[in-house]
Amino acid sequence: MTGEVPDVAGVSGKRTVRPLAGLLTAIAVSLTGTRVSAIALPWFVLITTGSATRTGLVAFCEMTPYVLVKALTGPLVDRAGPRAVSWTTDLASAGAVGAIPLLHSSGLLTFPVLLGLVALIGSARGPGDLAKEVMIPDAAERSRVPTERATGLSGATERLASTIGPAAGGALVALLGPLTGLVLNTCCFALGSVITALVLPRGMGGATEKAGSAQAEPGYWRSFGEGFAFLRGEPLLLTIVIMVGITNLLDSAFNAVLRPVWAKDSGNGAAAIGLTSSALAVTALAGSLCAAAIAHRMRRRLVFFAGFTIAGAPPFLILASTAPMWVIVPVFAISGFGAGFLNPIIGAISFERVPRHLLGRVRALGDSVAWAGIPLGGLIGGAAVASWGLVPVLLAGGAAYFLTTSLAGLRPEWREMDRRRGRTGSENALRSSAQ
Repeated sequence: MTGEVPDVAGVSGKRTVRPLAGLLTAIAVSLTGTRVSAIALPWFVLITTGSATRTGLVAFCEMTPYVLVKALTGPLVDRAGPRAVSWTTDLASAGAVGAIPLLHSSGLLTFPVLLGLVALIGSARGPGDLAKEVMIPDAAERSRVPTERATGLSGATERLASTIGPAAGGALVALLGPLTGLVLNTCCFALGSVITALVLPRGMGGATEKAGSAQAEPGYWRSFGEGFAFLRGEPLLLTIVIMVGITNLLDSAFNAVLRPVWAKDSGNGAAAIGLTSSALAVTALAGSLCAAAIAHRMRRRLVFFAGFTIAGAPPFLILASTAPMWVIVPVFAISGFGAGFLNPIIGAISFERVPRHLLGRVRALGDSVAWAGIPLGGLIGGAAVASWGLVPVLLAGGAAYFLTTSLAGLRPEWREMDRRRGRTGSENALRSSAQ
């Protein structure tokens, strides 16, 4: 072996970890800032307005544009290139977040202006997050890393940011106030933009499989329709998206309403929320790291449904019981470990089955369907608890989670999960190196 890799997706030369390491660093920095903001921004609204309704409205005004704009910008990401979209949207997010403390200190931050800035943040974050996701398979190929390992490392990065960000945000807000947390978020978005622009190679994540490149680019709506038609014609991907959309709605209701109500009614207090969240986050990180190391050698279908069985219903059911905390915390820890395997497998399947030139628009549509129920989860959970009480809703939620994942698993398209549509370029390179 000479250390040279074959021409993979238009990439040739010596193996380098720079593309994947740079992308994961940009993801980590941006997500950490977002997680800090998830604590700082609601607290800022609550202490300045004293209104829980306005606090909820601010969250709604961020997440709704996030989902809608992400769904509509897939063709833009495919056409302009994910690298350019990533650093420009991170820069726009930095400007919108930074304007909040600046205008507040100047006495110019009215509530309508705040809602507009928050909507701008959500609108920029959607395509920015999508662009980073789209670059993962190209980064894996350039770094000669199996797809499951790259998606596992990406999942571990997200889990790590979700563990460190809230802890850092809570401490920072408690010590220095919420505006300091927003300033840190501004710096994180700006740093993520710089890393993407200066560290990642030009053309990163660009389409390489587009047939008839000499033909003119199709219009926006035709490009959008191509993504929709592809997703509709892929039963496995479509089933995964719908199933995850239902489980995300249940998770949203659980996190936004059911667990806080349980903590209050049980007398365990807010500390129990933090303890169960930490137990789940730490073991989810461990699960993602395991997926990065060994998932490419395992049967996907078995691991996928085992992970959902462990991660889904048990937290609902254990909170519906009268179990003590020393039983509840291990259940959350085991649940988190199972959850850590899910996103790496979903990401690997998506990257293998979707042609590179359609990746942005297909991922955008799929992610938006999967996220569509998240803004509604808290509303539905709150109404259900008010109507039927906490324990019946927890039991119903656990049953719905189990039935959603188990019944979906009976569909014939799941047999395709272990039938890979050819190896990625990086896997071909690794295979030839071993021969």
